[in-house]
Amino acid sequence: MANLVRRLILTLPLLLLGAVAYAEESIVLASTTSTDQSGLFGFMLPKFEAKTGIKVKVVALGTGQALDTGRRGDADVLLVHDRPAEDKFVAEGFGVERRDVMYNDFIVVGPKADPARLKQTKDVVEGFKRLAAGTAPFVSRGDKSGTNAAELRFWKDAGIDPKGWSGYKEAGSGMGPTLNMSAAMGAYTLADRGTWLSFKNRQDLEIVLEGDKRLFNPYGVMLVNPAKHPHVKSAAGMKFIEWITSPEGQAVIADYKINGEQLFFPGAKP
Repeated sequence: MANLVRRLILTLPLLLLGAVAYAEESIVLASTTSTDQSGLFGFMLPKFEAKTGIKVKVVALGTGQALDTGRRGDADVLLVHDRPAEDKFVAEGFGVERRDVMYNDFIVVGPKADPARLKQTKDVVEGFKRLAAGTAPFVSRGDKSGTNAAELRFWKDAGIDPKGWSGYKEAGSGMGPTLNMSAAMGAYTLADRGTWLSFKNRQDLEIVLEGDKRLFNPYGVMLVNPAKHPHVKSAAGMKFIEWITSPEGQAVIADYKINGEQLFFPGAKP
C-alpha cells in the first residue's frame, strides 16, 4: 500500500503537467512573408502569448497562398495585405470579422546608378514605363503575394505586359529572397518598406522611387469562417483579432523599430 501511494505521489506532477499541455490553446496564423521576415512577429507574438496563454504558429506565405490556406481550413486566422483579394475572400464566405490592422508602403529599389531614371519621378506608373523602356532587369516576386498583386496592378496601369519583356524575371519566392536576387543581378524590384528596412544584403541597391499614394500598403486581419470549417478555433482566433486591433496591440505594432525607424503604423479603426 505504501509503495502504491508513493508511486501515485511521484506520478501526480507528470499527470498534471500533461493535463496543462493538453489544455494549452493554440492557433495557426497564415500571414505574409513581409510580416514574418521583417521581424514583427518575433517582437509581437511573445507579448500576445504572455497576456493570453494562446500560442501562435505562423505559416508565412504570399498573401494569395495564405488566402488559399484559409479556404482549405488549414489556418484559424489570416493577416494579409491585398484588399481586393481580402474582400473577395469575405464575400465568398470564407472569412469573417475582417478588420484593418496596420499599414506601411511599397517602394521601388534598384541600383544606385539608376539607369532607368526612376529617381526623377514620384509617379509609380511612370516609373514602371521607364523600367520597360530600359535595359536594366526587374525581379518580380511572382508568387501571388500582396506585393506581387500590387506590382501587377502597376504594370496594368502602365499599359504594359511585363511577361513580354526580356528584362522581366520572376523569383517565385518571398520578399527576402527576391531582394537577394535583385542585389545579385543589379536589378530593380518592388518591395514593402518593412522588409527593406530589415534587409541586410543590400549591396548596390537603394530606394529609387517612393511617396506615390498608390504605394500605400494596408494590412487586414480576419477569422477563417467556422461555418465553413467547424474545426477553426474561433474563440482563440477572435482573442488574437481583438488584441491586435486593441490599443495595446496597436501600441506594440508602433513600438517595433529597426535602427530607430518604424516599420508598420497602427491602422485599426475604433
